[in-house]
Amino acid sequence: MRGREWSRPVRPARREVLSATPELEEGRPPLLFVPGFGHGAWAFAEHWLGHAASRGFPAYAMSLRGHGGSEPAPEATLRAYAHDVVQVAAGLPRQAVLVGHGAGALVVAHALARYPARSAVLVAPVFGGWGVFGAALRRNPSGTLPAVFGGPLRLSRNQLFSRDLPDAEARRHVARLGRAGRRAQWALLGEPEAEPAVGAPPVLVLGSPDDRVVPTSTLNRVARRYGSAPLLFPGMGHDLMLDARWAEPIDAILDWLEKEPAAH
Repeated sequence: MRGREWSRPVRPARREVLSATPELEEGRPPLLFVPGFGHGAWAFAEHWLGHAASRGFPAYAMSLRGHGGSEPAPEATLRAYAHDVVQVAAGLPRQAVLVGHGAGALVVAHALARYPARSAVLVAPVFGGWGVFGAALRRNPSGTLPAVFGGPLRLSRNQLFSRDLPDAEARRHVARLGRAGRRAQWALLGEPEAEPAVGAPPVLVLGSPDDRVVPTSTLNRVARRYGSAPLLFPGMGHDLMLDARWAEPIDAILDWLEKEPAAH
């Protein structure tokens, strides 16, 4: 254990975890879905949780502290979020596959240094840096700029979803968005580097070339870090798990898991 974690342990927090289990237990690894900033477990419960269970995978979705039904935590840090993921994963019945979306992918990358995951999936990963911030500022200045000064980051319908998603559905999802801790938001400006993963688990990176939050260059850079190329879904928005063609990415993830060997 790292010295800082001994001297400054993360404060415990009540965490929301939703689940869907297969009708027939086949011994497949559990999936732990980790939402991005502003999203909660609800974002995966809408479609992906039940779909994964229907294909034989026990599926769990958590809300990071301060999100969804978890305990409020306005001063939460990236380290605290990674701690949440490790704690929930460690309580699952078998070695888990960690699936992070958006900034939740960065949280998963940090958690992989502390939890020996079977494998990991990074969906539309927001790994921070001024390039991602600059793109968000150009496309949604009024929703992005307040986050620099500790205010909420407000993502727009056009950033999150394709035009294929009916407006009523898009508005319903946007209305549920919360906010991340300001210290965690500030961490994204510095592009915090995660430590190497425990056990070198296989990592799949996927996203959309039409994502208005994460540019394709970021998808390529993150995938290269894990020795692969990103799996792309043209025509989809940032929130692949909620967009009109939500089944395509989750089926691709499950197909990959059925073929991919586990971590060493």
